[in-house]
Amino acid sequence: MNNSLQKDFNFTSLIKFSLPTVAMMVFMSMYSTVDGAFVSKFINTNALSALNIAYPLFNGVIAIGVMLGAGGSALIAKKMGEGKLEEARQDFSLIVYAGIAIGLTLTIAGAVFMKPMLHFLGANEALMGYCYDYAFTLLLFTVPTILQMIFQYLFITAGNPHLGLVLIIAGGCMNIVLDYVFIVPLNMGISGAALATGIGILIPSLVGLVYFSFNKKSPLYFVKTKLQLPVLSHSCTNGSSEMVTELSNAVITFLYNAIMLKYIGEDGVAAITILLYVDFMLKAVFLGFSMGVSPIISYNYGSQNTEQIKKIFKYCLSFIMACSGIIYASSIIFAPYLTAIFAPKGSNVYNLAIGGFMLYNISFLFSGFNIFSSALFTAFSNGKISAVISFFRTFLFLSAGLLLLPSLVGIRGAWMAVTVSEGMSLIMSLSFLFKYRTKYQYI
Repeated sequence: MNNSLQKDFNFTSLIKFSLPTVAMMVFMSMYSTVDGAFVSKFINTNALSALNIAYPLFNGVIAIGVMLGAGGSALIAKKMGEGKLEEARQDFSLIVYAGIAIGLTLTIAGAVFMKPMLHFLGANEALMGYCYDYAFTLLLFTVPTILQMIFQYLFITAGNPHLGLVLIIAGGCMNIVLDYVFIVPLNMGISGAALATGIGILIPSLVGLVYFSFNKKSPLYFVKTKLQLPVLSHSCTNGSSEMVTELSNAVITFLYNAIMLKYIGEDGVAAITILLYVDFMLKAVFLGFSMGVSPIISYNYGSQNTEQIKKIFKYCLSFIMACSGIIYASSIIFAPYLTAIFAPKGSNVYNLAIGGFMLYNISFLFSGFNIFSSALFTAFSNGKISAVISFFRTFLFLSAGLLLLPSLVGIRGAWMAVTVSEGMSLIMSLSFLFKYRTKYQYI
């Protein structure tokens, strides 16, 4: 049975292997971005603000899938590297079944507590109707959302990242087409945007179920398994950093919304929504690359191939450093064009977003290294260190910045908070990499 994780990678082959995952993440980032573009253009900016207020609930669902996918992928790839294929398949099956069970539970809980949660997130009288329609429709796709996130990681672990890319592109294209059909001709409003996103998510989740059910040539496929709490616990613990990142995104979105409503109003929420869309699209390169190389690192860690780990680590740093400069430069060049997709040039929302982005985008120089550092420790099954990096980077440093800086320098402080957080996280990431260099032998 051919396993593409065991090959001897050079810089070119490593980039080639991870490229489909990079493209997949960039394309996936366009799901919510496309919703925002159609909602802003064909409904209004209040509806765009509502998307950002309701989106933390969706972040919570994604967090569960990412936790199971990232943590489980590292565990499974390590066992594959150790030659324990049957155990790897049993763990894979258990993780997918657990994701389905959790998704069903969240769907029921969400239906019961939807309005109180939206009130807590800041939905006022002007935005509640939009928020509820969008969030409730997406709630119906909770299980497919979790499965899509799990399969994104496990397609890579199974040595078939190209399939994940094809499915994300197919789902994304369907999302774009249905956004137009549901919002414009059918006049379904913000519910149509959510329905289009849900159907786009449904495609990779259903194909993933079929692929892993019937493709016995893959290293991974569904087998009989049993409840093994240590496996689930290890997967959740090891994937906790990725979960922390997603949950922190939800909290940070909430804080940003509250600050913008306090200092600027609904236009401020619309402006930060645009910045977060652009941020996700550009950082998706780092997320996709880290996701793509993690199973390779886990496999070689399991097979104790330290020479390969050292080479891969060096290649990864070279790629991250080059991309950081390119993405920062690109953000300066293309920010006006990307912002104009959501708000008319010269409008108050447009001017707010552009002014903020020139302070916000410095963070791209540091974020790639921090994202990779967290993913690296997850790949080594050290979920504790990975979670610490993610928690401080995406929650503690950033929350502190958002709570303190605006009171000191006004709204400029809100735009600067991400850059300050990433800079502080860079120092912490470097210290952990230096501390654990002999244990994992990547240097």
